[in-house]
Amino acid sequence: MISLYQIKPKFQQLLRPILSQLYKWGVSANQITIASVVLSFLLGICVLISAQYPKLILVLPLGLLLRMMLNALDGMMARTYNMQSQLGEILNETGDVLSDIAIVLPFAFLPNLSSSSIWIFVLLSVLNEFAGVLSKALGKQRRYDGPMGKSDRALFIGLYSLVYYFWNDFAQQYSGNIFAIASILIAISTFIRLKKSLV
Repeated sequence: MISLYQIKPKFQQLLRPILSQLYKWGVSANQITIASVVLSFLLGICVLISAQYPKLILVLPLGLLLRMMLNALDGMMARTYNMQSQLGEILNETGDVLSDIAIVLPFAFLPNLSSSSIWIFVLLSVLNEFAGVLSKALGKQRRYDGPMGKSDRALFIGLYSLVYYFWNDFAQQYSGNIFAIASILIAISTFIRLKKSLV
């Protein structure tokens, strides 16, 4: 299945100069992970208060891109400079789930959006990450299969934020359909991950 995860190696290559500079500054992999989680909660706050200050929703696309960079950099830092640890793995996996919840769930509290569809999207996102980790628990590699893996969801939410600002009536009227389609794709991704865990 097509997923942004497939272009991750090229994305990481672009981040190499930033990685080297962060290491020179003494930044650790775990600090990058924590920064990503903090950023996610700040983005979630922006979503919540965008009901009063609509332009704040435009922070999301850039913020999500920065989050994707941080998510790539923490793993690169850990592997490149021998910073891998059990604590780091726990922070990374729990941080990803918390970040998804922090960014997406606030949309359920915006006026005229389908809150039930957004809740389902969030719950399936958590299940999707669980399915990815479960493969590793079974002694195999961690699964990142798409569609609608972590990076795909970030792109989806970033695009939806733009639609919500520039075409608000459309974003509100069809929010249920949009998030339902995205949820179906997450379910497909989860099925693929679980199936490959058994191979």
